[in-house]
Amino acid sequence: MKIYFTSILFLFFLVGCISTHQSEHPSPEEMLKIDGADIFLLGGYVYSNAEDVNWVTELDYTLGKQIGEISKQSSKASGFKNGTANKLPVGTMIYETNTPAFIVIVNGIEIPYIKMVEG
Repeated sequence: MKIYFTSILFLFFLVGCISTHQSEHPSPEEMLKIDGADIFLLGGYVYSNAEDVNWVTELDYTLGKQIGEISKQSSKASGFKNGTANKLPVGTMIYETNTPAFIVIVNGIEIPYIKMVEG
């Protein structure tokens, strides 16, 4: 299951890298169609759990300032607004790093998330 999700994540990156035209960023609706998706919306961008993405797990990051908090949980795209997650609990803090990854801390465990972009 995790390999499938990681493969889908890789395809999003690959399509974004080879695309020659400007396109919209993935929406919560698109991402929630992926089996096992673990996402949140912040600043109009979808961030996806990246704890199984090799290049992300190899990052040597420094935890920065808190930039957000999960304020709502929803499994339906229509319920998504900034601060909404489909799996992270309400109250989870989101931190920036000195890398492309953002970090959330759940039960003392740091979990990386990356911004889903295309184009």
